[in-house]
Amino acid sequence: MATKKKTEEILDENLPERVNTLETSIATEMRESYIDYAMSVITMRALPDVRDGLKPVHRRILYAMHQSGLSFNGKFRKSATVVGEVLGNYHPHGDSSVYEAMVKLAQDFSTRYPLVMGQGNFGSIDGDSAAAYRYTEAKMSKISGDMLQDIDKNTVDFRPNYDGRVREPVVLPAAVPQLLLNGVLGIAVGMATNIAPHNLNEIVDATLHLIDNSDATTEDLRQFVKGPDFPLGGIAFADVGLNNAYATGRGGVVVRGEAEVVETKGDQFQIIISSIPYRVNKSTLIENIADLVREKKLEGIKGLRDESTRDIRVVIELKTGVHPQKVLNYLYKHTELESTFHFNTVAIVDGTPQTLSLKGILKEFVKHRNEVVTRRVQFDLNKAKAREHILLGLKMALDHIDEIIKLIRASKDTPEAHANLIKRFKFSDLQATAILEMKLQRLAGLERKKIEDELTEVQKLIKKLEDLLAHPKKILKIISDELLEIKEKYGDARRTKIVQGGVKNITAEDMIADSDSVLVYTSGGYIKRTDPLEYRSQKRGGVGVIDLNTKDEDFVTILLNASTHSDLLFFTDKGKAYQIKMYDIPEGKRATRGKSIMNFLQIGPDEKVTSILPMPKDIREASKLGLLMVTKQGTVKKSAAESFKDVRRSGLIAIRLDDNDELLAAMFVTPGDDIICASREGQSIRFAEGDIREMGRTAGGVNGMKLSSGDYLINADVVHEGMNNPQFLVMSETGFGKKTPLDEYKTQKRGGSGIKTMNLTAKTGKLAIGKVVSDDMVELIAMTKKGQVIKTDLDKIKSSSRSTQGVIIMKPREGDSLASLTCL
Repeated sequence: MATKKKTEEILDENLPERVNTLETSIATEMRESYIDYAMSVITMRALPDVRDGLKPVHRRILYAMHQSGLSFNGKFRKSATVVGEVLGNYHPHGDSSVYEAMVKLAQDFSTRYPLVMGQGNFGSIDGDSAAAYRYTEAKMSKISGDMLQDIDKNTVDFRPNYDGRVREPVVLPAAVPQLLLNGVLGIAVGMATNIAPHNLNEIVDATLHLIDNSDATTEDLRQFVKGPDFPLGGIAFADVGLNNAYATGRGGVVVRGEAEVVETKGDQFQIIISSIPYRVNKSTLIENIADLVREKKLEGIKGLRDESTRDIRVVIELKTGVHPQKVLNYLYKHTELESTFHFNTVAIVDGTPQTLSLKGILKEFVKHRNEVVTRRVQFDLNKAKAREHILLGLKMALDHIDEIIKLIRASKDTPEAHANLIKRFKFSDLQATAILEMKLQRLAGLERKKIEDELTEVQKLIKKLEDLLAHPKKILKIISDELLEIKEKYGDARRTKIVQGGVKNITAEDMIADSDSVLVYTSGGYIKRTDPLEYRSQKRGGVGVIDLNTKDEDFVTILLNASTHSDLLFFTDKGKAYQIKMYDIPEGKRATRGKSIMNFLQIGPDEKVTSILPMPKDIREASKLGLLMVTKQGTVKKSAAESFKDVRRSGLIAIRLDDNDELLAAMFVTPGDDIICASREGQSIRFAEGDIREMGRTAGGVNGMKLSSGDYLINADVVHEGMNNPQFLVMSETGFGKKTPLDEYKTQKRGGSGIKTMNLTAKTGKLAIGKVVSDDMVELIAMTKKGQVIKTDLDKIKSSSRSTQGVIIMKPREGDSLASLTCL
């Protein structure tokens, strides 16, 4: 409980007279003293003023440089001079705090628009300290001049410095919204501030919009202010957190350094880091990566070096076979290559700390500029009126020059002449002084004319300035014009890329583009994915180009086109299913062999992948989606696709097979689809998907097509309901092929022998491929067993009837034959 204060007199033997003491509770005294201390730190040291966006130390540095003549077009001076000037006149604190603050203002990696130009060692992004202030030199940057422009025109209030010898500005005129341009970090007592830097063009555009539309909301201003713009660039993810930051003053934005995966010679990969998040120490980041590698938490890195000069370039060399995107995602998750910038937009408003929204900051800035411009106009008006007053006196004096000269000659001294002029002609004190100081040369006719002309111009200026003060909207127009001028002088391109949508949890898909890839799989179990642009278009009948370097007796069996984000279902001849992502397969060039499937799937040594099925996300959750499987001996089976939504890495049983049978193909089907199968001897059958009842995963299936002795199915495909001009494309082993309208394939009951689909001869060889195509498909990529590949337009393959042999689509080399095809 606080003790009641009371005053009493005591007599101390050591003191010559009585003294007064004030008794109080120590708790009360500590509380009041701490509050005083806290408010002093908050308002006089740690937090910026919303008007000029500067902390007191920054304001004092710029004002001291201004007073010392260290302008943009002036000479550099020793930093020690500036530090001494600030300490001696304005900032009664340590010299290190002043110099460190000045260094930050000069570092282009710390300050988006540097306010100080430094000469010498001003530190580095690796955390190197600046040289001592006796070795460096500094002066104001060009934009700092606009922070102090018109400060001598009574535009801002001044107050006595800490010892009352000189005066310092309470705030700077600040023609630029500094608080948002360069941001600020400050830790006070009981509160802190953390404001991100922004792009000048965007902030000026938002301010102009607010001037023209005072009722604009923060959401309206966000159409101009896309997000923070950090000095070193990077990528910022705009989401709910960023919206909250601008609307309420508190929120977070995920920031990532930019990194690119580059393929070098010999199928080697590098990760090139070209930017890092704001306030991240590059040297510390590299050390953290090295520590992760040493501790074996991050595998796959064989080299790490810093090649940075003025631009950031950190090179990470990867081991052979390592997936670059996985390494990069690990770096984002476990290092400062990804960090979160937490907005805490606190600034001093009218002497009180407040948390501000984007609109709140800009509104206070416009209010400040309104006061600055109004006071500047009033200063110029007062100056013009004072000059008008003098000119009127001089003009009147010239009108009575003979009498005035006579009066002055009759006076015994200057004070008497001054008094006589006031008494005789009713001049003011200032006018009388100006007349007495007037030179005789003013009596010339041209000089008289100059006074009259100057008086006219001054009176016009007075009228103009009075009109401005009478119309507040014209003051706002001046503010807008000056902001546009600032934008033209200092505006630059945005450095930080803004990506809409936030990143919550790091997954492998976050940094992988959702694009088309061609997947190639060989009978020897080698797999790769390739950019479709690797295959150039050729005319029908061409020889093609070599695709991948296969081993002896190896050939391509599967060629398909899918998104990099697709889930891939792998079906083996043993009737098992496995699942991985498309991007888990390393990307290679057209001529590279790829990697063994054993690196990605836990398949048995005697298992062979016979079908790969991409499962796009947009149909993954479809409840009526079915998975149809077809065996080499003509058995068909349908299961719910939901059963294969999540397949464990060790695989699961998809179909129970007879001893002499193997799984040939798998495909997605929906109600209303038809199935078409083709055999090696040129027979085909078309039946409805509805003819096959849905079965469990371990069921064996039903008969789909009756095959003659020695014949077997080579392919099966789906005829989707509503396809645009569907046709059945078939190709023989020697490259003959054709398209036949599906109208010629009448729907039958499953289990029949089918009908003829191609006229096979010794020239054509046996049937190799059968695939349903439509007008939505544009190009065909065909590949032989020895790796020849051709890419050609589908519309160049003419349609013909079922009984024809077709035309030459590709010419395999001697001893080679067609293995697979896909359509894009």
